Amino acid sequence: MSTANTEIAAAPRVHYLNAQYGVKSWLLTTDHKRIALLYLGSITLMFFVGGSAAVLMRLHLIEPQGALVQPETYNKLFTMHGVVMIFFFLVPSIPAVLGNFLVPMMIGARDLAFPRINLLSWYIYIIGSLFTLYAIVSGGVDTGWTFYTPYSSTYAHTQVIATALGVFITGFSSILTGLNFVVTIHKMRAPGLTWFKMPLFLWAMYATSIIFILGTPVLAITLFLLALERLLHVGIFDPALGGDPLLFQHLFWFYSHPAVYIMILPGLGVVSELITCFSRKKIFGYTFVAFSSMAIAVLSFLVWGHHMFVTGQSIYAGLIFSVLSFLVAIPSAIKVFNWTATLYKGSISYQAPMIYALGFIGLFTMGGLTGLFLASLATDVHLNGTYFIVAHFRYIMVGGAVMAYLGGIHFWWPKITGRMYPDMWARIAALIIFFGFNLTFFPQFMLGYLGMPRRYAVYPAEFQVLNVMSSAGASILGIGYLIPLIYLIWSMRYGPVAPSNPYHAKGLEWQTPSPPPTENFEEVPVVTEEAYAYGSEEGAHA
Repeated sequence: MSTANTEIAAAPRVHYLNAQYGVKSWLLTTDHKRIALLYLGSITLMFFVGGSAAVLMRLHLIEPQGALVQPETYNKLFTMHGVVMIFFFLVPSIPAVLGNFLVPMMIGARDLAFPRINLLSWYIYIIGSLFTLYAIVSGGVDTGWTFYTPYSSTYAHTQVIATALGVFITGFSSILTGLNFVVTIHKMRAPGLTWFKMPLFLWAMYATSIIFILGTPVLAITLFLLALERLLHVGIFDPALGGDPLLFQHLFWFYSHPAVYIMILPGLGVVSELITCFSRKKIFGYTFVAFSSMAIAVLSFLVWGHHMFVTGQSIYAGLIFSVLSFLVAIPSAIKVFNWTATLYKGSISYQAPMIYALGFIGLFTMGGLTGLFLASLATDVHLNGTYFIVAHFRYIMVGGAVMAYLGGIHFWWPKITGRMYPDMWARIAALIIFFGFNLTFFPQFMLGYLGMPRRYAVYPAEFQVLNVMSSAGASILGIGYLIPLIYLIWSMRYGPVAPSNPYHAKGLEWQTPSPPPTENFEEVPVVTEEAYAYGSEEGAHA
């Protein structure tokens, strides 16, 4: 560490953060690393906007008759929370931040295939965010994040069009990002980097990009039809106008179930990187883990009907969707099994990123197992529309995607900023988040199985104890999220200078200085060893 300090004192090194100065140099940059940081700032802002709505809901639900807001406002809060968290945080979080930063570096390229399109995707994201934030401050929307028709297309008197337009616009950001990643991974890999030498994070990003490209246009068309019916009263979804409300659900869930895997697949890739690095072992069954990402991407398009078991669809269609939903659990289970096998007899170090990864495995497994109850026709009829669904979804999304996102941010933070953060604080924060999360959402499984419906502003008094536990957990969880925000910002100025590879990790991104130069590599790297060659120490850079 002291040597690195001396070097930096002797000759200030030019890297992507100090190569140019000024607002213009950031707003017009085509450097994938700077664009990743632009995304990081905007996504973090949206996370706290969506999170504040969740905090207000949990405060309201401390009392059975509601302690804080009117039912109409409560409806707007849960809609705002869902729309912002899903479309403006979870969907873009890992691909737009870590994906943008790492994909070119992991394949040994100087940038993404289309740098200007990459910058355009961030501007599109910002424009979509502004429309949604405008909808929030000008009266909100109360349809739920699913925009179910005909309520949203005909009867709602809130800002449906502005919100839908925000989501519609942001979808193009996802499509462009996915397109960029697919072309980059196909065409710009370094010499020697074959498909089966690629880091598993790249396989996860590739699978996610395919869902981006194939799934997002369906959501765009669906929201366009919704706006068309609302503005011109064309009968598409409203039965009073000759439309079919279930058509909307089919179209919406055809995108939105794959969207669940858009949110979780990149997290699965991040955890594969963390597990191998901090157990100092090759991943167990590399090929299986790689292909399970692709299997998840394909199967995700075939299971949308399990959201519609209680809509009156044919029992035979229900059976097929049920079987397919059980099938999609298999590639996820392969990953969990292979991670566990990788940990077995590994030389494990419990640094902050590893704690996030282990927390991810536990919470994601819990979310996956409870999903099997919802894939089964018999139990889904009872659990549909209850807090059981809320808890299941949060164990996958918050327990899974957010834990992986934070684990990845902590793992690559020294590479992104050139500074180390206080590892003890990071470990404490990870444990607080894990405890707070379980206290928030585990009681909701019980609430759901006892029959408490979700999205209600009031509830019977006998559910109060579990709701108070959930609200207390949300407070702890909120503190857990604020702590990393504080010490990561602190570390950017005061953190110790990071060496080029503080974790002795494998992978091309660790072969450059921290932070990397603008062009990533001074000369094109040549890959000679397989991914995660932790057994042999040749080529290891301390």
